[in-house]
Amino acid sequence: MLLIRCPYCEEERPELEFRNAGEAHIARSANISGESDDDFEKFFFIRSNPKGIIYERWRHMHGCARFFNAVRDTVTDKFIMTYKAGEPKPSKLPGVAK
Repeated sequence: MLLIRCPYCEEERPELEFRNAGEAHIARSANISGESDDDFEKFFFIRSNPKGIIYERWRHMHGCARFFNAVRDTVTDKFIMTYKAGEPKPSKLPGVAK
C-alpha cells in the first residue's frame, strides 16, 4: 500500500485517506470574468502531464481534511516530499539529482 505523509498530521497514512486535487502552484487570474474563452479553458481544463517530477495538491480527506502540496515522480509513483499549502515550491528536492 502506498503511504503518503501529511505535513499537518506529521505522519504517513494510507493512500485511501487522501484525494488528489490537481496540479499545484497554478497562477489564478484576479479577474476571471475578464478572461477570454480560450484562457478560461486553459485555466480550468488544460494541465501539464509530464513524465517525471510533478507538483500536486492533495487533501487528507479522512484525517485533518487539509490541503497540502506534494512532489511526486509520475514514473515510479513515489512521493518525494510533501509540504504545507501556501509554502513556495521547493528549489531543491531531497534525493533528486539534477
